[in-house]
Amino acid sequence: MKRPFPPLAPAACALLLLAAAACGKADQARPKEKTPVTVASAVVQSVPYTITANGTVEPLQSVAVQPQVSGPVVQVAFHEGDEVRAGQVLFRIDPRPFQAALAQAQAGLLRDRVQAENAAREAERYASLVSKGYVTQSQADQLRATAAAQRAVVASDLAAVQAAQLNLGYATIRAPIGGRTGGLGVKVGNVVRAPNPEPLVLINQLQPVLVRFTVPGRTLADLQRAVRGGTGMGVVATPSEADSGHASVAQSGTLDFMDNAVDTTTGAITLKARFANQASVLWPGQFLTVKVNLYDQRDALTVPAVAVQTGQEGTYVFVVDAQNHARMTPVKVSRTVGELAVVSGGLSPGMRVVTDGQSRLFPGAEVTIRGAGGKRRS
Repeated sequence: MKRPFPPLAPAACALLLLAAAACGKADQARPKEKTPVTVASAVVQSVPYTITANGTVEPLQSVAVQPQVSGPVVQVAFHEGDEVRAGQVLFRIDPRPFQAALAQAQAGLLRDRVQAENAAREAERYASLVSKGYVTQSQADQLRATAAAQRAVVASDLAAVQAAQLNLGYATIRAPIGGRTGGLGVKVGNVVRAPNPEPLVLINQLQPVLVRFTVPGRTLADLQRAVRGGTGMGVVATPSEADSGHASVAQSGTLDFMDNAVDTTTGAITLKARFANQASVLWPGQFLTVKVNLYDQRDALTVPAVAVQTGQEGTYVFVVDAQNHARMTPVKVSRTVGELAVVSGGLSPGMRVVTDGQSRLFPGAEVTIRGAGGKRRS
C-alpha cells in the first residue's frame, strides 16, 4: 500500500497563489500582436469590357494554282516558299503546240475572210442584175444567203483565233494574287493536265491576315451594341510561343466580320478580325488567344483581384477601417480585367482593402500596414 503525499504547508500554498497571480498580471500586461498586411484603395476608373477567346489564323486569300491547258512544264520561275506578287510568272508550259494551233486558226480566218468578201461582191452584183431582168430573184437570194453564211464562217474563225490565243496565254501561268508560296507540286519536265488532280502550288496572302474565333451567344447584345457604335472594335491577338521559349508578341487588329447566325449546335457566334501582319508574325493555322475590346466602362469600381477571397457565403474582401481594424465585407465581382476586379456592393471609392496577409485575419483583427515590398511604414 502506497503512502499518501504529505499535505502542503500553509506557507507553500501561499507562495503558489502569489506565483499564479503574477503570471496572470504578466499576460494582461503583454500587448496584443498586430497582423501585418498590405492594402490598396478601391478606385473608380475606366475599364475596358473585353471578351477572351481562342482563335486560328487564316489567310485573307488562298489560291490553289491549277493549269488551264495540258503539256510538259518547261520552266518553274520561283522557289517554293517565295513571296510572289500578283501577275508574276510562276510556270511555263511548252507553248509550241499552242503557237501552231494559233497559226492554223489565223490562216483559216484569212482564207474564209477572202471567200466572204468575194461572196458579198457576188451577192451585190446579182442584186443589181435582178432589176434589169438578167437574173432571177431566186438566184440573187441564193447568193445573198451564201454571203451571209460566209460571214458566219468568218465569225467562227475569229472565235477560234481568240481561243487559240487564250490557250497560248494559259501556257504561261501567273500568280493570281500576291502572297507566300507553299510546296511545289511539279518540277520541270513533269506533264500537267487540265484539270490537274493536285494544285501546282498554293499561295496564301498573309498581309493582311484574318483570325477566326468564336464567342458565346450570350455576348450577342454587347456585340451588336458595339457594332452599332461604329467605332471599330479593337482586337488583340497573342500567339502561343511556349514551345519556342520566346516571349509572345501581341498583335493589334480590328473586327472585320460577325456571322449572321448563332450556331445552334455550339451556341457560339463566329467572328473574324483583320490584322496588318507587317512583320509576318501571324501564320495560317496558328492558334492564338484573342481579346475583343467591346467598350470602356467609365465608372467601374475596382480593387486588385488578389484582394478578393471566396468563402462559404460567396466572395468578400477585408477592409481596413480608420482604427486599423480588419472588417470582412461581402462583394460581388462583375468581371476580372487583368489584375483588377470590377466589384459592386459593400465598397466605396477610397476604402482600403487587404491585398496580402488575409490568411491571418479575422473580423475585428488589429492590423499594421506594410509599405511597398512588405516593409512596415514608420
